[in-house]
Amino acid sequence: MVAPLDLTRLRVLPLAQRKSLSALEEVLVEPADDPAPLSDAARAQVNDCAARIREAKSRGAAVMLIYGAHLVKNGGQLLLVRLLDHGWVTHLATNGAGTIHDWEFSWLGRSTESVRENVATGTFGTWEETGRNIHLALLLGGLRGEGYGRSLGRYIYLDGGDIPKPEELEEAIRIHPADPLTAARADALAAIRRHRLTPGPLLVNHQWRNASPLANAFRHEVPFTVHPGIGYDIITNHPLFNGAVIGRAAGLDFQQFCGSVEALDGGVVLSIGSAIMGPQVFEKALSCVNNLRLQAGRPVVSGHHIYVVDLQDGAGWDWTKGEPPRDNPAYYLRFCKSYSRMGGAMHYVQADNVAFLHHLYHALSRKREN
Repeated sequence: MVAPLDLTRLRVLPLAQRKSLSALEEVLVEPADDPAPLSDAARAQVNDCAARIREAKSRGAAVMLIYGAHLVKNGGQLLLVRLLDHGWVTHLATNGAGTIHDWEFSWLGRSTESVRENVATGTFGTWEETGRNIHLALLLGGLRGEGYGRSLGRYIYLDGGDIPKPEELEEAIRIHPADPLTAARADALAAIRRHRLTPGPLLVNHQWRNASPLANAFRHEVPFTVHPGIGYDIITNHPLFNGAVIGRAAGLDFQQFCGSVEALDGGVVLSIGSAIMGPQVFEKALSCVNNLRLQAGRPVVSGHHIYVVDLQDGAGWDWTKGEPPRDNPAYYLRFCKSYSRMGGAMHYVQADNVAFLHHLYHALSRKREN
């Protein structure tokens, strides 16, 4: 039998030494600027989406925005923040990579590395501050029963947290072994001892937190859920890696995600550049919500509109006609096919992610000003 690797032996390097490929000051899109051009068809869909969001807001229905990491990697952060500021979005969701770029930009002002070059030298993802701080945020959030998004959003917004004394954790575990927080306390206790973490205030200055969707969602008390995969994200490549901590936080976030889907009747879902995570998480959440509704004698979720945005051409299929046959290449576009099966109405928009969101913000802003 092959022995597993001991990841606590990984050698990590200071993030500032990494050749980062993106600087926040170079990629950040200013919401007040004119958006990049879109096709006439895409602009019409933007206006339709804006109208649906206004309708959803007027009736108190959910507006969920699910996005892939490239939206942040390519400078769309302030667009998300402005949507939060004006109350147009009731839920944000992303994958693990989306939060890694968010944290690195917030702390260092730079992000992104060369996969090809750094895998070859065994340095891909092995960055001390990224893995350490995200894990610490989740460890500390777990002690409050918080999920991934709220834990990391709090950590960025408040510039760190407080590491508890190991004796206090030991006592809580001993006195209340069946408490729901016992597992999180045990993980925190093990991390403090193994990695010699110093109890007390932990100051981590996030100089660019104003451009952090995570921090601003925490500020506005808007649910922000994170849906990572174990081994998907570079925080795995760190001695502090603990799959139980990540899994616990992500499990809480899935439940929170389901809670927002419960409020989706007549609402809007935007899936922007999320080819796998978005459709996969959404279909399970919708099934859970419908399961519980039917048990209670209630109708399933309905009346919602789903806008799927991606650069791919959708294989030329008109998704308003329903699902393509199996011999059509469009059938294998998961980000379209899964959402087309989720009830309501699915609209596919072929557009650059940041440009679509920029136009959408302007469309919503024009209506608000008028």
